[in-house]
Amino acid sequence: MRIKAVALRILNQIRHDKRTVGIIVVAPLLILTIVYFILDSGDSGYDIGIIKAPDHFVETLEDNEDVDVKVSYYDSALAEKAIKDGEITAAIYIPDNENDLADYTDIEVLIDGTDASKASRIKALITVAAAEAIKKDIPVPVSFAEPEIETDYIYGSDDWSLFDNYGAPMIGIIIFFLVFLIAGINFLGERTSGTLQKLLSTPIRRGEIITGYALGFSVLAVLQSSIVTFFVIYVLKMPLEGSIWLVLIVNLVTAMCALTLGMLLSTLANSEFQMVQFIPLVILPQIFLCGLFELSGGWEIAGYFMPLYYTTDALTEVMLHGNGLSEIYIDLIILVSLSTVFMAANSLLLKKQRSV
Repeated sequence: MRIKAVALRILNQIRHDKRTVGIIVVAPLLILTIVYFILDSGDSGYDIGIIKAPDHFVETLEDNEDVDVKVSYYDSALAEKAIKDGEITAAIYIPDNENDLADYTDIEVLIDGTDASKASRIKALITVAAAEAIKKDIPVPVSFAEPEIETDYIYGSDDWSLFDNYGAPMIGIIIFFLVFLIAGINFLGERTSGTLQKLLSTPIRRGEIITGYALGFSVLAVLQSSIVTFFVIYVLKMPLEGSIWLVLIVNLVTAMCALTLGMLLSTLANSEFQMVQFIPLVILPQIFLCGLFELSGGWEIAGYFMPLYYTTDALTEVMLHGNGLSEIYIDLIILVSLSTVFMAANSLLLKKQRSV
């Protein structure tokens, strides 16, 4: 009976805890739905540019039954720019041989190798399309060799590992997660220990309290961001095409955004366990929607509402694409703006602690 009483008390306690009920019911459904769209999207389609290629090759490429291939025509200079602007992933040039037939032994491909697996799939599509086009090409020289692709990577490299491809956004994700958790739990400790209540009983303003806490925690954020940045680049030898100082700035801004968000959500929690409960609702969806994975439909748009999306975009632009401040300043502005909004919201929530 005593065991039954304890079990019933726990169940009754959980039943009245809306956060726990939400974690049990809502969180797994949300996460599984996002994972479904990630895994189900697969090869949703590719945008490929054609610099020069025979019509039957282009038709074969477009008629692929398994993948949606959209073809656009460019000259050499514009094709490279289109890849850098993200309009297309690859551009194809197939020259003529001395018989005025397509020379499939010397296919040249400009490609964005940021995502190595995606680049490999596109090269496989080109090889298959070339092989099919050879069969349609009449007459076919007896000495015609198998299709060969000469790849020129605009970004990335043929020998990049999975870590090289996904390491840049993972830096931001790790920093965001750890700073969010540390700041949230520490600020919660200030509340539950009564320290915050004592501060609120003094003439100090709510905004000053939040700013002071943010500056205090930011020292740890700066230290962690610096250690992670230099470790990944100089110890793990992750490729860095841009400035390490820009990487550091992006990570610091990310840490501040995570810090202020963690402080904000900690005001809604009454225990460390409740703070941890925010992870599957706040952190995991951001990881899935930040651009680390290919998404289809409205889920891709949903990523624009996630702070980590702008971190991932900025780190990819600097570390993998070698771009500078002109390409990431909007990401930085959005992250700083979100931090300001989180601090303001935190200040408003403190009204329930003390009327001003």
